[in-house]
Amino acid sequence: MPDSTVPTTQPAARILQRPYLWVTIGTCALVFLAAFESLAVTTIMPLVSRELNGAGLYALAFAGPLATGVIGMVAAGNWSDRRGPTAPLYASVGLFVLGLLIAGTSTSMPMLVAGRLVQGLGGGALTVALYVLVARIYPGVLHPKIFAAFSAAWVIPSLVGPFAAGIVAQVFSWHWVFLGVVGLVIPALLMIAPVLRGMDQRPMDAAAVPWAAGRLAWAALAAIAVLALNLSAGVRVPGVPAATALLAIAAVVLALLAVRPLVPRGTLIARRGLPSVILARGLASAGFFGAEVYLPYLLIEQYAFSPTFAGLTLTGGALAWAGASAVQGRLGARLSHRRAVLTGALMVLGAVLLALATTSLHWPAAVAIAGWIFAGGGMGLLYPRLSVMTLALSTKDNEGFNSSAMSISDSLGGALALATTGIVFAAFTTTTGSFAGVFALAAVLATAAAFVAPRVTAKAS
Repeated sequence: MPDSTVPTTQPAARILQRPYLWVTIGTCALVFLAAFESLAVTTIMPLVSRELNGAGLYALAFAGPLATGVIGMVAAGNWSDRRGPTAPLYASVGLFVLGLLIAGTSTSMPMLVAGRLVQGLGGGALTVALYVLVARIYPGVLHPKIFAAFSAAWVIPSLVGPFAAGIVAQVFSWHWVFLGVVGLVIPALLMIAPVLRGMDQRPMDAAAVPWAAGRLAWAALAAIAVLALNLSAGVRVPGVPAATALLAIAAVVLALLAVRPLVPRGTLIARRGLPSVILARGLASAGFFGAEVYLPYLLIEQYAFSPTFAGLTLTGGALAWAGASAVQGRLGARLSHRRAVLTGALMVLGAVLLALATTSLHWPAAVAIAGWIFAGGGMGLLYPRLSVMTLALSTKDNEGFNSSAMSISDSLGGALALATTGIVFAAFTTTTGSFAGVFALAAVLATAAAFVAPRVTAKAS
């Protein structure tokens, strides 16, 4: 369908004016804190692992929340379709806080991983509940602006999160990186609480959406597949040299089979409209994050950057993401959905190809660093627009399902890409070959996103 889903007229209200001011601040604060926690943990985990003697569970501390998040997304989506977003939002925040408390008071690595699993369950559910909340509170014309604000709230922690976490861990203790966030989550939720009253009332003649136990089971299976793929790189079977590859392929196939009931029909074959919107989100995430995590590694290994400076090179991409999100929000209907998504996907592809050329041809590091600004800008263009389209193509009865489908595609796309690039990286015997293999795979994924992008609308516009 053409991009008529965004009205061309502008309402008097803005997201930072009444009646949306406190809801905007509260929801953005929750997104900010979830993003901060994710990035902060990356900084402190080596210290945590050393103190708790948990090197064997190091990878699971990252993969676990990603896997349980898929279950949280499906549960929150189904619950929101049944009763509205209020109860799922409260429950998700409660689980997120409980996970923080368990992790923050951990005295062993298994206890910390358990906290991270609970935290991931709440974090995944929180994302979906917030998307449904946006659909219920904000008019469609404000959706590009609130999702641009969400993108900025997610990107800003990448500038301050790692540094702040390091300072807290050094001055106080790594425990406070978890516990300190608890005191900030509650006030953010209280800002939203007034608008939640009465939101979940359904008309007397409205048919209740049933519980989808089957989808929850598929979500659990997808989570298991993601964990298996992350852990398969460390599997060695005597006499079976291809054991890692076989297990990885089996895990990917299992994940794709499990995700089919969790996304709109036709998603995996890129059917026009909503299915391609969901697929484009997953492919873009896979291409972007599959390459981004290796860019600092490349700069350290091949260009002798310090770890701090290598991490800071991603700042340009983060700022570009926030800036492009704001620009597309201001442009509204003047920039069509199809054009925004296609342009963003091509920008990500171009940046990944520059990273591939840099490592393969030994170009100056500045080429890859500058290219990553375009990658961030591309994600800033397409991410909010795909969120807007998902809600615009949803009804009140399937907002939760479609929002969870988008989040699942996002999460699984990045998770599968990261696990697979890890296997590819380990398969080569030279550093140059390893990085080239990783960026080549990311380029394939970004190319797929660019091919799917024109199909996000029913016809060209």
